[in-house]
This record gives sequence, C-alpha cells and structure tokens, in this order.
Amino acid sequence: MNNVTINELYDLEHTMAADYLKGFTYPWEALKGISDMIIALGKTLSPDEYDNPSENVWVHKTAKVFPSAYLGAPCIIGAETEVRHCAFIRGSALVGKGCVVGNSVELKNVILFDNVQTPHYNYVGDSILGYKSHMGAGSITSNVKSDKTNVVIKSGDEKIETGIKKIGAMLGDFVEVGCNSVLNPGTVIGRESNIYPTSCVRGVVPSRSIWKTGGVVVAKA
Repeated sequence: MNNVTINELYDLEHTMAADYLKGFTYPWEALKGISDMIIALGKTLSPDEYDNPSENVWVHKTAKVFPSAYLGAPCIIGAETEVRHCAFIRGSALVGKGCVVGNSVELKNVILFDNVQTPHYNYVGDSILGYKSHMGAGSITSNVKSDKTNVVIKSGDEKIETGIKKIGAMLGDFVEVGCNSVLNPGTVIGRESNIYPTSCVRGVVPSRSIWKTGGVVVAKA
C-alpha cells in the first residue's frame, strides 16, 4: 500500500517533526514516540522565540493562547498559532505554525503540520494532520475500535496489521473533512481529498478523491 506512506501523504517541509518522521515508512508508526520527540525538540528551541510557561510546554511568542485554554505537557505551540477558549491539549501535541485549535477542541498524541485548522468542537487523538488540512465543525477522529482489538489499515482487499490499539486518522496535505464526520480508527485520507459532511469514514481514501454520502468515493475532475 504505497499510497499510505509518509512520503505519499505529507510534504515534510511543513512540520518541525520532519527529521523524526523521516525515520518511519507509515505515519502510524510514529505515534508511539511523539511524546519523547516533543521533549527532545522542545529543549532545542530558543528562549528568544519560545516561552516555557511550564515544564515541557513551549509556546512561540507570536502564538495566541486564550486564558481558558489548557496546555498539557509535553506540547509545542508554533508561531502565529491560535489556541482558543476552552481548548484542551491533553499532551503529546506538536502544533505547527499558523494553526487554529478552536473552542473546546481536544488534542492528544498528535502532530499537526503547519496551517492545520481544527476550529470547532473537534477531537483529534493519536492522529497526524497534514499541511493545510481542515477538520469541519464537530468532526472527530475515533481512535479505539469498539472491540478494543488492534487497528488494521484496510484498502479494498489489502490489509496492514499495525499491532497498535490506538490509531486515529492520518490526513494528507490539503484534506478537507466535512462537519460532524467521524473518522474511524485507522482511516487514511490521501492528499487533496474531500469528505462530505456527516460522513462515517473508514479505510483508505485515495488522494484527490471525494468521499460522498453512503461511502461512495469518486475521483476529482
């Protein structure tokens, strides 16, 4: 399944995690080490550019964090990013530059590339969101199967056994997720694809595709 590799999904020029991600073939392989990566990276950041309001929390001086937002360690908030009221960053979150983490959004064990938007009531857990990807209002990543077994990445008849219990969604660059959609565990959405609102998505969505009502997938013109 070459269409689900890091190289196919992401332009690594748009994340501080580039060197870390280069060590893996598939993005979900990187989930386990996000916390340690953030701590190591944070310690290299210049105090002239980043505040360190609490242990293992780094916030760029141009970022805007609203008073009611919670920043759990470890996390890095990039330049010109906005973390709005009641956002709940549980920890292990690398948020790139120019991002929006909106009202009541919850992040946990994630990498958000630059210019990612999660603006309204989103849950993003155990996931990697590519450059300029966007989660519509109320859309979430479901990261644990109902039977609690390990997540399997599926594309037609092809399967990849991950050996991992918690995997959310891997969104390629420029992905648009419609409002109130649920991305089931192990969902992979290729670059420049769109998901219709209120969709229940599972498996691999090819790049430059549209996931329509009822799970019908068509190629973009």
